[in-house]
Amino acid sequence: MTRKMTRSVLLVSIVVVMAALGSLPVRAQDTATLYKTKCAACHAADGSGNTVVGKQLQMKAFNDPDVAKMSDADLTMIIVNGKNKMPMYGKTLKPDEVKGLVAYTRELAKK
Repeated sequence: MTRKMTRSVLLVSIVVVMAALGSLPVRAQDTATLYKTKCAACHAADGSGNTVVGKQLQMKAFNDPDVAKMSDADLTMIIVNGKNKMPMYGKTLKPDEVKGLVAYTRELAKK
């Protein structure tokens, strides 16, 4: 292989790897950290809503039947567009992050 060809193969390989990494789903640890930084202050680390703000806003726990019956699409829309006092995160979170948060809240509801 010539040097020029080797560089081209290397460059293409790097582009392919970078594209693949960009499309990977958000890791569970990253989602937990995201939840702690964006959500836990109001919703509590366990999703109970048992925080000062959560109590003031009469927030329902994630395992509350009214929340449990919501579809993933409903929860996604709330995260993206906000609801009542909850801010909208559609402009600051990536779709994979929102999807991860929906899944994470479902896991918290099981505990």
